[in-house]
Amino acid sequence: MPRLLCLLGLVVAGLVLLLFLADLALSFTGSGGIFSYPSLMMDIAFIVASAILGYLAWSALKELK
Repeated sequence: MPRLLCLLGLVVAGLVLLLFLADLALSFTGSGGIFSYPSLMMDIAFIVASAILGYLAWSALKELK
């Protein structure tokens, strides 16, 4: 069960990272993205948070082995 939760944490971190990287990329291309340019700081904050979550889930998974 703990291994499943670690893998779930990695999946969630990856999905959040992809979503907010796409929003950040679309806001720079002028397409507007999902929200718009004022969400730049929130995009960066969620990218950092998902990277931290991914690292914590990965290190916990390595510790279980």
